[in-house]
Amino acid sequence: MGLWTRVRGWRGRSRVAKVDSYMRWTLYVLPVVLPGLGAVGVLADSGLTRPWILAMGGIFTLQGLLGISIFRRSLDHYLWKKPAPWWPLALQGVLFVAAMACMTISFGTYGNEYASTIGLFLWNGSLSVFGPLTLLVGKIRRFVGTCVAVALVLGLGVLAIGAGWKASLALTGSVLGLTLWCVYVVRTSGWMLRVMWELEEAREAQARLAIAEERLRFGRDLHDVLGRNLAVIALKSELAVQLARRGAPAAVDQMIEVQRMAQDSQREVREVVRGYREADLHTELVGARGVLSAADIECRIDDTVGKALPPAVQSVLAWVVREGTTNVLRHADAERCAVRLRVVAGTTAVLVMENNGVREPGRKPESGGGSGLVGLRERLTVLGGTLTYEHRANATFRLTAEVPLEGVLPADADGADGAALPGKAVQGAGLVPVHGGTA
Repeated sequence: MGLWTRVRGWRGRSRVAKVDSYMRWTLYVLPVVLPGLGAVGVLADSGLTRPWILAMGGIFTLQGLLGISIFRRSLDHYLWKKPAPWWPLALQGVLFVAAMACMTISFGTYGNEYASTIGLFLWNGSLSVFGPLTLLVGKIRRFVGTCVAVALVLGLGVLAIGAGWKASLALTGSVLGLTLWCVYVVRTSGWMLRVMWELEEAREAQARLAIAEERLRFGRDLHDVLGRNLAVIALKSELAVQLARRGAPAAVDQMIEVQRMAQDSQREVREVVRGYREADLHTELVGARGVLSAADIECRIDDTVGKALPPAVQSVLAWVVREGTTNVLRHADAERCAVRLRVVAGTTAVLVMENNGVREPGRKPESGGGSGLVGLRERLTVLGGTLTYEHRANATFRLTAEVPLEGVLPADADGADGAALPGKAVQGAGLVPVHGGTA
């Protein structure tokens, strides 16, 4: 995989995924780089005359390298309940004990020389062992309580063998400090990632629920309109069959009634579909501002002519606003979005939506992942409008809808609800990519 492919893959990630990668690699790198740099510093300063310190730095650096996989699996266990890496973590514990032995020997051999470097080794090397452990334990309070008890026992043990209060307090404080350090760096990072992923899942679930609710509403409206009429049609058709078999003239009257009810049902269904497809431009603009603001996206709306447009134009532009807002939320990590509505030369209504934070600039809207822009094209073709989209500098996406005001279908005409009529020729409209891309 080339560098440019990796860069494009990074740009195509959501903000939550980027933060996840950043925090993960921070945890991966810290236990490797700092002990490694410390060991290199000791080697450059004293050569091979301090083998026990070098051995300690080498062990902690090895722990950091092995800890990359352990950290990854531990985070996956904490976030997604995947299997925990207990056996690799046990190996890390063995290496940690070996590093502690080297530390004890180095203090006995060299005194307090390089004490600060050894402290750097200890603080960052402990992340490779106790950091993943904080992610694997169920209750963090139980983990901290256990570490406090161990620290007190070790302090009392040192005091019991006559090492003095200073040594006892130093050991107890070091154990507690390492515990809180690992909890603060690792467990807090995992907790923040969990919260962000839960919020991301909640937002996706909210969008799915909104779609499901709209489908249920539409299905309920159709059922209310057609349910009673279809039941009556079925009964009258059965009655007409029986009358026809008897040769009764009343069968004709029953079939005329069935025909009338079928025509009424067709008209009512058309009204339901038209009401479902029509959208209010002012309502959609206000809703877009509210939804985007709730997602921490600055939204600026410049509308001075919306209420003066014909109802059919308002309806189709309202759908552009609705679909454009959905694309901003689903396909971009936007910080700002601007909506501008103008009438150019008194003959064309022009709606422009522009946002930043675009991901995956190379994918075309027809290539998968939804048919929102294609659906807008079908609505605009009824009025002879066009839809263009382009990627601009600074990861900016612009969606432009143009609708001619001359020859607009009346608001109550068939097809003015935004759907093309069967068999009706439509010209002069289309989805035109300016520089390629998608919303």
